Amino acid sequence: MRRITLLLLAGTVALQVGVAQAPTPEQNRRYFDINKNIDIFNSIIRELDLFYVDSIEVNQLVQGTINSMLTRLDPYTEYYSEEEVGELQFMTTGEYAGIGAIISYNEGRVVINEPYQGLPADKAGLKAGDSILQIDGEDTRESTVKEVSDRLKGTPGTTLKVTIARPGEKKERTIPITREKIELNPITYANVVDDSIGYLHFSSFTSGSGKRVKETVKELKKEGATSLIMDLRGNGGGILDEAVEVVNLFVPKGEEIVSTRGKVKEWDRSYRTREQPIDELMPIIVLIDTGSASAAEIVAGGLQDLDRAVIMGNRSFGKGLVQTPRDLPYGGNIKITTSKYYIPSGRCIQALDYSHRNPDGSVARVPDSLTNLFHTRNGREVRDGGGITPDITVPQKTGSTIAYYLMMDNVIFNFVTKWMVQNQEASAPTPGTFHLPDTDYEAFKEFVKSKDFEYDKMSEHSLQQLKSIMEFEGYMGMASEEFKALEAKLHPDLDRDLELFKEQITSMIETEIMQRFHYKKGVLLHQLASDKVYHKAIELLKDRAGYHRVLQPLPASSVSPIETMPADQVAS
Repeated sequence: MRRITLLLLAGTVALQVGVAQAPTPEQNRRYFDINKNIDIFNSIIRELDLFYVDSIEVNQLVQGTINSMLTRLDPYTEYYSEEEVGELQFMTTGEYAGIGAIISYNEGRVVINEPYQGLPADKAGLKAGDSILQIDGEDTRESTVKEVSDRLKGTPGTTLKVTIARPGEKKERTIPITREKIELNPITYANVVDDSIGYLHFSSFTSGSGKRVKETVKELKKEGATSLIMDLRGNGGGILDEAVEVVNLFVPKGEEIVSTRGKVKEWDRSYRTREQPIDELMPIIVLIDTGSASAAEIVAGGLQDLDRAVIMGNRSFGKGLVQTPRDLPYGGNIKITTSKYYIPSGRCIQALDYSHRNPDGSVARVPDSLTNLFHTRNGREVRDGGGITPDITVPQKTGSTIAYYLMMDNVIFNFVTKWMVQNQEASAPTPGTFHLPDTDYEAFKEFVKSKDFEYDKMSEHSLQQLKSIMEFEGYMGMASEEFKALEAKLHPDLDRDLELFKEQITSMIETEIMQRFHYKKGVLLHQLASDKVYHKAIELLKDRAGYHRVLQPLPASSVSPIETMPADQVAS
């Protein structure tokens, strides 16, 4: 069975490699230091347990210490206790046994956030906004999300009874649900658009996802697709081998797609395509954004370095690290960052330097001025140290703080739950054509005010820091009026900001409504209708000469090959 290496947001199968060699004096000193500190740590735990004034929760204290230690390294090196190993398995395979729903804590209760289409929770009739009151007669009103999740999961084929409170209904419901093995389909949506352009949205690189993409591309070709848009926006990554399989669909057998290098040289590995491709000529555009990471970046970067696809959208996340899980005593596991990966041009796209932190502990991106120049197979210039830069950049509008908090504090979710009750007799809105009426947005504004909603603003915090610095350096007296004017403009104003960011907030409300009626597919279809990047990709695929020009290096006297569009300009 082949070994599998993973990247965030998934784990990996452990590589069992032993290194047998005589330790050097430096290694002996290091082993001594390790054993000394382990002994000190054990002694501290023992002394605390014996003499600390209050009783201590040893498991909680030690696991908290472990997690604190690991966060000083990078966000991807993580410890999983015996009870949490299932989470690592789910990230790897995309499979678990349960009811198939996302749950969260909302206004003092654990509620259904999203039932997955066609899975047990959905088939049983659970809806977003339902509060979980009991499971098999056991009260869950005071339970945590994890406790409820653990009770919902179980052996496939077993039945549990879930008692819920549904918004708009006075009587509780008790619903029987039969658990199933849950396998999430990484293909959100695929179809032939504009007569001959295949489109597929691919959400994650879990086990077997490469085969799913292969089947989907073959089906699109059967339906008449002569070119392809592969949408990897928001794809957080997964299994490295699956990324290589996806690239292999479009490039010849034997191509090196990615190599990994780390401290243990025996673990260094080169990943090459193993099969004959299904299409070496079809024009391809890969869509990426800041949410495209790890395995998604290997696909985008590999196809870019081999000049096999045009990359469009916005610069990717920049995660060039590989994790390897290692078994621990008592059923635990640690997922360790063991190497960096390098794509065909030889570049590593890791954007954050965790080995050189700022004095406050924060981590900075690699400055563009310190990145290195590499070349694609055709000789086009590409750079390392900052994710994948698209060949064609279509700028995104920046978000707003108020919109972020409206989403994170469940204000939009709870408003839509109320909206669904009030509009339950109405027909389902059509993705792509539905627009929230102004009267409903006015109702939303009143709903927000009724919740005593407060939100933080980074600009206000920065302003207070500036004020302290100005006072310390003695500039406040001469610039006090200007500072007061700026402070007035940047102070949070709910009425002003709800109107100022109306377009963005309205879009988020519409997205949540589409989720309730049409699940993830409906959300995607609704967003594609006004998606500037998507429409720009269709436009370029219709211009085959223009498409092929992007993949060729420009003469030294020419301008940069990166084409940009203003954020408020819609492609024709």
